[in-house]
Amino acid sequence: MVTSMQKIHRSIQILLAEDNLGDVVLIREVFKAAKRPVHVQRVKDGEEALEYLKRRGRFTEAERPDLVLLDLKMPKKSGIEVLEEIKADPRLVEIPVIVLTNSKLDSDIRKAYEYQANFYLVKPSDLEELYQALRYVEDIWLRSVEDKME
Repeated sequence: MVTSMQKIHRSIQILLAEDNLGDVVLIREVFKAAKRPVHVQRVKDGEEALEYLKRRGRFTEAERPDLVLLDLKMPKKSGIEVLEEIKADPRLVEIPVIVLTNSKLDSDIRKAYEYQANFYLVKPSDLEELYQALRYVEDIWLRSVEDKME
């Protein structure tokens, strides 16, 4: 049983499904400055993302994420395929999923929301803009995760 005191001091768990190592490094750096401790676990493709979420293979001891940051363009399984499986699984459907991708295509945005993405965020190319975008994630999405923890 987790006490309310343990919940308050627990770091927020983010699963980052991202194949671009440069983006991973930048995203982790931004979350280091978060107001609350954030642990970012990275998987490099869609299959790994689902293995992690379903606690299979090398992820049998994986901690359930509080939030998923999901790239659309990944190897093995696309972000849309991963999103579809997350939202179809009763054990995972409650986890908020933010699509964080380079795609500005209307068709990708529509499809992400059709498969119940909680939010769609285009990765800014500028470091300062990325920082501001992830501050938004912290201020809005991590605060809602925090509220559920208390």
